[in-house]
Parts: sequence; structure tokens; C-alpha cells
Amino acid sequence: MTTSGTEARGLRLLPFHGLRYAPERVGSLAAVTSPPYDVVVRPDGLDHLESADPHNIVRLILPQAATPDARNEQAARTLLDWLAEGVLRTDPEPALYVYEQHRGDLLQRGVIGALALSPAGEGIVLPHEDVMPEVVTDRAGLMRATAANLEPLLLTYRGEQPDGDTAKVVEKAAAREPLLATTTEDGFTHRLWAVTDPAELAAVTADLGHRQALIADGHHRWATYLRLQSEHAEPGAWDFGLVLLVDTARYPLQVRAIHRLLRRLPVADALAALTGRFRVREVEGPLPAALAALGPAAEAGNAFLLAGDGRFHLVTDPDPELIDRTVRHDRPEAWRRLDATVLHSTLLDELWHVPDTPEHIGYIHDTEATVAMAERDGGTAVLLHPVHEEVVRELARQGVTMPRKSTSFGPKPATGLVLRSLDRPGGRG
Repeated sequence: MTTSGTEARGLRLLPFHGLRYAPERVGSLAAVTSPPYDVVVRPDGLDHLESADPHNIVRLILPQAATPDARNEQAARTLLDWLAEGVLRTDPEPALYVYEQHRGDLLQRGVIGALALSPAGEGIVLPHEDVMPEVVTDRAGLMRATAANLEPLLLTYRGEQPDGDTAKVVEKAAAREPLLATTTEDGFTHRLWAVTDPAELAAVTADLGHRQALIADGHHRWATYLRLQSEHAEPGAWDFGLVLLVDTARYPLQVRAIHRLLRRLPVADALAALTGRFRVREVEGPLPAALAALGPAAEAGNAFLLAGDGRFHLVTDPDPELIDRTVRHDRPEAWRRLDATVLHSTLLDELWHVPDTPEHIGYIHDTEATVAMAERDGGTAVLLHPVHEEVVRELARQGVTMPRKSTSFGPKPATGLVLRSLDRPGGRG
């Protein structure tokens, strides 16, 4: 941890002056929000968000230009324009923000704040996935140009009791009139409250000060925070990063898989390479029925669902000798058994010879989109079954990272409800 946070042995979450949309300057709050940048995977999705409102946050998190430098400069200009026009404005008091997402029976609440950064080795914030250096470079360029945290990471921690001090502050805030409330097109209602009372802020600080957190979503942004922190020698705003902290003892997250789109590998070639190495059988569609077959198979052992040729192929029962030869032995057995481990070490590297580069592999959260893109482009969709949260957390505690893009925790916070500036007053707290 940096000199700004050496006193804390656990999480140190600071209030900050939130940067938020002025409701009267936009069509609606729902129209200016977006999913996290890495969930907006399709050009039509990006076009849809840009057309929803001229001030949609996607113009900051995914600016469109010919080169990375041009994209970053465009985002920086856009942010400055919106600030000058009053589209975005800074809250007058530093606050922690209680954030709620609600749809049907699903209710999630957490706290948004500026978290003191700590390297993985300190065991305070636990990553569980590897990152792609080129994505960190891309995000760092954008964050450096805008001098802002444009969207919070999703972190989880486990409260020791359901009525802990942070939980009390969260529930007390949720009983008040919110700063904002909006319903996005995915059916989620979002509400936000500001916590500014010194006694409540102190209670949260004391409660979180001996806890550790798991990165549920946002490994690349966390790595970006650490890279940019290293570029600033003096203590200050860059020693902190915008996060949403959720107590999963009170509000369990959903864990979903992230699927692979093999852009240049036809399904026929993928299946041919599996002959004699895995068991392959065709399963009945449509997609929900095929996924229903994947679930029990994945609970019994390594299993994958391949699609892209109008059919669904269930891949199971790898040759034990092949696994022993291709999967490294210097990791815990739980890591060696992960579907993502076998996928990358045995299938992609050994049998299919597919490089892990953006032009060859797409990482997509939505199953239907993955299959549709494979069918459209003549590639192969590799659908995976989710990993249990306790497996993720235990490996993270051991300091073992999973293959990148192994899990998708959710629901993810909507981007655009509260931002954090790093070069304006109140960026640190």
C-alpha cells in the first residue's frame, strides 16, 4: 500500500465528491447509462447506446476514433465539454454512495467509494483472474487522458454478521429518499444515496478496516489503477480507485461464465481435432436446452458446449493422459480442474493452436450473442458453465489467479450513475 494508506491493514474506503449527470440536462438518467465497457461487445450495441442520448456515458468509456490516442483525446474533450456545459456536475459534499439494483426477486446493495490501492501481495484486495496487458494499456491511456474513474469496479467482501456497521449504514440510507432513481432497459431499477454523516462514515471505516475484498468484476481496471498509481510519485488522488463494495453474506452475487468466440476456427475443424481426445456428442437445441445439458456435465467433470454450425456439441471426458501432459502441475488441484484451465492449456494451446489475441478470440458474456456471432462469421462458440464463488474465493486467498475472463459476477453496476474526477477538487475525498 502507498504511504497514504499504510495505517490500514484492511480496506480503506474514502468518501469523494461524486461527479454525476444533471437530470435536467439529459433526456433521462436511464438513457445516459451503459453496461461496463467490456460488456458492450457488439457494434450495434454501441450504436444503440450512442443514439439513446447524445450524452450517453459510452462516449467516454468507448470513444470512437481511428487510433487509441485519438480516442483518448476525444474522450477527454467530451468530458471537459460536458463539465463546462453543466451536463456533469460535482456533488458539493464528499460522500460514500449507497447503490441499489433491483429486478424481480433480485436485490443488491453496496457502497461506492474511493478505495486505497494495495498490491495483490498484501492480501487486502484479491484478484482471481489474469489480465491482458494490451487491455490495461488501453484503459490506462483513457484514464490518464480523462483524469477520471469513469466506472466502478465490483468488489465483494463477507460481513461477519448481517447487522454489521456497514450493513446498518446501507440499510439506513436505503430507507431515505434517493438522490436518483431510474430503470434501465434490462429491467433493473437503480437507486443511489449519498452518505455524508461523519458518524456513519466513521462506522463504515472502522467496519471495513479489517476486511479483505475479492475482485468480482474489473481486473483490468484494477491493474490500470495500480499502473497509473506507479506513475505518480507524490501521494494523492491516484492512490485511490472507484469501487463498488458488496457484502455477499447479505447480498450474494450471481456468478456466470464468460464464453469464447473463436473467430477463425470453423466448428468442423474444432471437432476433428478432438477425435480420440474428448468425448463429443450432439445435444438437442434450442440454446436453453443445450445449456441445460451442459450444467450437469460440468458438475461431473470438464465440459464445454460448442456451437456455430447450427447445432450444439457437448464436449466431455478428456483423456487423462492428455490433461496430465498439457496442464501445469505447479498449481492447486482445484485450479488444474477448472474448465477455463483445460480450455486454454489443452484445447486452445495444444489441440486447436489458437493464439490468445483479440483477432482470434473474443470474450463474450452473452450466450446468445456468442452463438450468433459464431454462426455469422463461420467461427466456433465455446460456451462454459459458471464456476462456484467459493472456488474462486479460495483460489484467490491462496494467491492463485484463474485464466483471464473465467467468471462474470453480477449484476454489474450501471456505468454513468456516479464518476470520480482525479484532477478536480474532491477527487481524493
